[in-house]
Amino acid sequence: MMETNHFLVLQTDFGLKDGAVSAMHGVAHLVAPHVAVSDLTHEIPPYDIWAASYRLYQTIKYWPKGTTFVSVVDPGVGSDRKSIAVKTKSGHFIITPDNGSLTHVATYMGLEEVREIDEQKNRLPYSSESNTFHGRDIYAYNGALLADGEKSFEDLGEPLDPTSVVKLPLTEAKLENDHLTGSIDVLDIRFGSLWTNIPYDLVKKADIKRGDKLTVTITYQGQTYYHDTIPFVTSFADVAIKDPLMYINSLVNVGIALNQASFADTYKIGTGNDWKIDLTRE
Repeated sequence: MMETNHFLVLQTDFGLKDGAVSAMHGVAHLVAPHVAVSDLTHEIPPYDIWAASYRLYQTIKYWPKGTTFVSVVDPGVGSDRKSIAVKTKSGHFIITPDNGSLTHVATYMGLEEVREIDEQKNRLPYSSESNTFHGRDIYAYNGALLADGEKSFEDLGEPLDPTSVVKLPLTEAKLENDHLTGSIDVLDIRFGSLWTNIPYDLVKKADIKRGDKLTVTITYQGQTYYHDTIPFVTSFADVAIKDPLMYINSLVNVGIALNQASFADTYKIGTGNDWKIDLTRE
C-alpha cells in the first residue's frame, strides 16, 4: 500500500504578483500544519495545459515516493470538467483537473489508480459559494489533507478507469530511414533552449556520435522555421558564443540551443505537439 509522506508540491499558472499562491500555502498549513509545502513552479504560461503536463513529468521522479503534487492549470474551472486524484505507478500522488495535465505522466510513467474528487463534499469549509478558485478551495485543501495522512486516497471520491483520464495528443519519437523525428516538448525557459522528446537511446541507435554534424529541420504545422547543420557536442562551451549546438539535456533527451543566446527567441520556435523536429546525420 502506498502512503503519503508529508511533502506537498504546488504547480500553477497563477504567477506571484498577487496572493493566490500564498492563499494555497495558507490553506495547506491551516488544515495540515505538519505538511512541508514546496513549489514546482507558478510560472506556467496562462492556460497552457501542455506545459503543466510536461513540468510534472520533468520533476516528479526526483521527489520521494509518497509525495503529493497539486497541479492547477485550469481554464475550465467551474465547468463540468472533473477534479481527480491519482496514484502513479512510480508511487506518487497528484491532484489536478482532468483536462490533459496528466498526459506525460500517464503515458511515460503510468497511473495505478484514479479517483474523482467530490467537489461539494471535499472542499474548504464555507467555500461553496465560489467556483473560480478551486486551486485553493479543492486542490490545495485536499492535497494537504492527503499529504498529511488526515484523509486517505480512497476518501477523496469514487474510482475511475485510469484509461479514461484526458490526454493530449503526443508525438512518438522515431528512427526511420536514418531520420530521427519527434516534437519540441518544452523550453529550458530562462535560456531559450529547445527540449525535444527524442531520447539519447535513439541517438545511439542511429549511431550518431559527438562531433557529428546533423541537419536539423524544425516545422510547425508543415511550415519550416529552421533548417541548418549543427554539431552534436558534449557541452555549450564546445561551440562559439551564439553558435548552434545539439546536446543531451538533464532528462537525457536531445536539446537544441545557441551558446549564450535564446534559440527559441532567435528563430521564433514554440512548443507542443505541433512543433516537429527532424534530425539526420550529414
